Amino acid sequence: MARVVVDVPLAHLDRPFDYAVPEEMAAEIQAGCRVRVRFAGQLVDGFVLELADTSEHDGKLAPLAKLVSAEPVLTPEAATLARAVAERWAGTLTDVLRLAVPPRRAAPEKRPAAKPPEPPEAPDPAGFGRYPTGPEFLSAVAEGRPVHAVWTALPGEDWPARMAELCQAALCGGKGALVVVPDGRDLDRLAAAAGERLPAGSFVVLRADAAPDTRYRRFLEAARGSAKVVLGTRAAAYAPVADLGLVAIWDDGDDLHAEPRAPYANARDVLVHRSYLAGCAAVVAATARTAEAALLVESGWAHELTADRATLRAAAPRVQALGEDHELARDPAARTARLPSLAHRVARQALADGAPVLVQVPRSGYAPGLSCARCRAPARCSVCAGPLGIASTPGPGGSRVPACRWCARPAATFDCPHCHATKLRASVVGASRTAEELGRAFPGAAVRVSGRSSGVLPSVPAGPALVVATPGAEPVAEGGYGAALLLDSWALLGRADLRAGEETLRRWMNAAALVRPASAGGQVVVAADAAHAVVQALVRWDPAWLAERELADRRALGFPPATRIASLAASPAALADFLEALRLPADADLLGPVPEPARPGQEGERERYLVRVPRNDGLALAHALTEVQRVRSAKKVAEHVRVQLDPLDLV
Repeated sequence: MARVVVDVPLAHLDRPFDYAVPEEMAAEIQAGCRVRVRFAGQLVDGFVLELADTSEHDGKLAPLAKLVSAEPVLTPEAATLARAVAERWAGTLTDVLRLAVPPRRAAPEKRPAAKPPEPPEAPDPAGFGRYPTGPEFLSAVAEGRPVHAVWTALPGEDWPARMAELCQAALCGGKGALVVVPDGRDLDRLAAAAGERLPAGSFVVLRADAAPDTRYRRFLEAARGSAKVVLGTRAAAYAPVADLGLVAIWDDGDDLHAEPRAPYANARDVLVHRSYLAGCAAVVAATARTAEAALLVESGWAHELTADRATLRAAAPRVQALGEDHELARDPAARTARLPSLAHRVARQALADGAPVLVQVPRSGYAPGLSCARCRAPARCSVCAGPLGIASTPGPGGSRVPACRWCARPAATFDCPHCHATKLRASVVGASRTAEELGRAFPGAAVRVSGRSSGVLPSVPAGPALVVATPGAEPVAEGGYGAALLLDSWALLGRADLRAGEETLRRWMNAAALVRPASAGGQVVVAADAAHAVVQALVRWDPAWLAERELADRRALGFPPATRIASLAASPAALADFLEALRLPADADLLGPVPEPARPGQEGERERYLVRVPRNDGLALAHALTEVQRVRSAKKVAEHVRVQLDPLDLV
């Protein structure tokens, strides 16, 4: 008898089903392999969870229809993790397995399994020597102990090398390792560092943009135990790793770690839970620190892996903010200028010293926001009322024509509905416009742009140049940047977002960490009021302080991670029916409803409720939500209610 999970996306069928194993399959079938079964009159795919001699079903069992592949791609550990994630985030096992196991490709399965390479020697502890407990943590990973750490990397730290050394420590102790990073650029750097330190064939790279055959081949190498180290992006958090001894995540505050598909689990939380299930070491690493990481430290689950203040001062650049008394005395307009005299002086000095200058701009494009030049009202499209903007690509003849950012219709003429003025002004300046302005302000200096619209630069050579980049697209400079200018702080700090301060500091610190130390002339200028708490955390280079403050504020206000919140979105009628059947924990708070913008393909009015419970009741809330979804699925209710636990966006 085979216990099979079938690929049917219905909540009330989220359980395994028993099937008889035909004699012709008995010799090949094993737990974790793919099969096809007849379910509700149709042939559907499935995975064999386990083989057993008896079944709880009293009647006759239907036989398996087909053995698709005898390759055991769903390991017992991966199945346990997938079920735990589905229960914790109110999803279904099928939803998680679609993320965890890539589609089958026949050619890679025909290749014989390679023999795993011999374990490497223990890594040199000097890389972690700047952190007081770093060498001891490295030794604990090599010994296979389940140690947990929140690592705050120093400015200019070669974090890919340190991550590779952690993997090397796990390998030398006979264990496997799993490292998750936000995007492909970080993955390229990590893979390069691993290639220098780990034995050939000991690691694989799982990336979303790989060819299907390549991705499945690498997945099989991990599942077969040929490669005991897996490096990848978000979905790699579920990858099968033999003898798992370490899980690690870099830059856990990056929103790319949040899965946009059901059950919407964050890779950081998946890895923390996987560490608990596997009893292995875990590292949550970043240049900054999130409130979730601060909670892990406060609860005692993890200890801090940080450098002392003297080491930090030696590695950090000098950070200056606007609003300091001596700067205001020199430049009274510094509070309102987009590029004050301080930024000009710092940039000129760095360029004169032959070093590149990084300029971080929050918005891409040329002028993504336009307004009336007379009354300052936002400029809207006359057809769909969408916002007008100017793209980075010049129009015919080199002109830039405003166009709607929703329907893309050009707005060759403009008539303000409020004051009937006909001229526009840029209310928001993007990276391309900034590069144009800097080219005029610093004639003779090369200007490069790195961002989504112009292409992301992986690195820039040493030498005087201005590099304008959007957050997350900052290229690495050979020898480090001589200076960094952090512009338009209002666009980050002024967002109506629970994580605005935390996210702003993360983006600023990731950029500032690319600058040379102050002893080598490295300087950072942030165009923000020096009295702001986020600016103070950057000036002092103290992300732990801001994270602890954020955690305390959220605990006082009842926001995650101190609590767990579920977002319920659908039409008013569907939400009313859902909430009537929902049995909430005693301490739950129901907030809302508030209007929710329609998503692509959705029509009609939509609302959203928030359900808040104490953190200890999070699992009970997930179970209650799952039960209602199962009942609605069994009744074949037409409209689906979107359920998301711990969403990044609460606005």
